[in-house]
Amino acid sequence: MEKLLLIFNFIFVFLNASAQYSDSTNYHLLLSSTGSINRTDDQRAYLLNNGLNFGMKKETFVLNSNTSWLYGKQNNNLSNNDFSSTLNFNLFKGPEHFYYWGLINYNTSYSLKLKNQLLAGGGIAYSFLDEPNSYINLSNGILFDQSSLVVGERYNTLRNSLRLQFHFAIKEIITLDGSHFLQNSFSRGGDYIIRSSTTIGLKLRKWISLTTTLNYNRLNITERENLNFTYGLSLDKYF
Repeated sequence: MEKLLLIFNFIFVFLNASAQYSDSTNYHLLLSSTGSINRTDDQRAYLLNNGLNFGMKKETFVLNSNTSWLYGKQNNNLSNNDFSSTLNFNLFKGPEHFYYWGLINYNTSYSLKLKNQLLAGGGIAYSFLDEPNSYINLSNGILFDQSSLVVGERYNTLRNSLRLQFHFAIKEIITLDGSHFLQNSFSRGGDYIIRSSTTIGLKLRKWISLTTTLNYNRLNITERENLNFTYGLSLDKYF
């Protein structure tokens, strides 16, 4: 705990940033740590959700990497140990409001009974709204999925990946972000993945926010799902 506090203090000292990309801004760093604790006379539960995001922006190209780790226990029994790491890019060359995207994503999830999953592919997106403090876009594409389940099954499949993403900032104080995926297998009936994340942030300073996050995930092939609500702090750095 003392080491964690020292790390946060170090970051607080050196973080001082604007609220979004500008003409001279090329990089973005976001560190978040949220969680929940519940303790009664006979019940104990906690959930920790940590994330690190790094972004790079050029004139027609944006690259992002995002890593998250969700860990939780209930009455000393493991409930979540879920790790995800994604590298994705957007290429803004084409018709107005359209852009191309590609990604590589690795997942492992105790709660969904997913041992390993590698997703890779690309597609096209359309921005219905694209303003400095708000955007809404819808994307679609094809992903190659190579997975192994805790029960031992291994499989490869192609998936259609449909995503709705949005961001709104109100007077640079309140932010609302959402990313929602539906990924159906082309060849395996009933094999679909749902990933949904919605975050509300309240800025305490330019570089620090109080955040609440609602995540929902379902892996239909294992008939497993999880829903978690966490709250905590996020640290934002543009440079």
